[in-house]
Amino acid sequence: MRLLAIGLGLLWLALAAACASTPPQNVENICAIFKEKSAWYKDAKKSEKKWGTPVHVQMAIIRQESSFRFDARPPRRKLLGFIPWTRPSNAYGYAQVLDSTWKWYQDEAGGMFADRDDFGDAIDFVGWYTSVSQRTLGISKWDPYNQYLAYHEGHNGWKRKSYNKKRWLRDVAGKVEYRAKEWGAQLKRCENDLDNGWWIF
Repeated sequence: MRLLAIGLGLLWLALAAACASTPPQNVENICAIFKEKSAWYKDAKKSEKKWGTPVHVQMAIIRQESSFRFDARPPRRKLLGFIPWTRPSNAYGYAQVLDSTWKWYQDEAGGMFADRDDFGDAIDFVGWYTSVSQRTLGISKWDPYNQYLAYHEGHNGWKRKSYNKKRWLRDVAGKVEYRAKEWGAQLKRCENDLDNGWWIF
């Protein structure tokens, strides 16, 4: 009986871990995301309180970068058009952060144990990075369009306006802006319920 109980306990932990690492079933609705992933809402609110960037802006950036996949990486290049080859960068995790940028975050704010495949650490990174963009570039934390451009191109790239030569990137930033505004409106309709945690049993 004791072995059975231990076995069931281990199975429950494995299932909980698997559930925690899978993307939400509906990645297009912020209320549905947070009702499914209640811990993510707490992490997002914590980051908002700490860094000042609205939850819907942070979440729209992560949605664009990884569709909430914890192990997301850039797709591999193709050699001769069909052989899987190297990746264009070492970006990884929910927020698709480069090794060097993550090290900067660890040194400045996150600590050495922060992981790119941990949602709480990833969204704290987004909050931190957008706050740096506001402090150094003057980009409002409520401006998802320019915040995403600075996020993608880096602060020096945004200063050089490298995005002006990338119509596709400006289009993507427009999608991030649209989604952030839509999610901001959605969040107003469900925030009280999320704060009360009525769906948690």
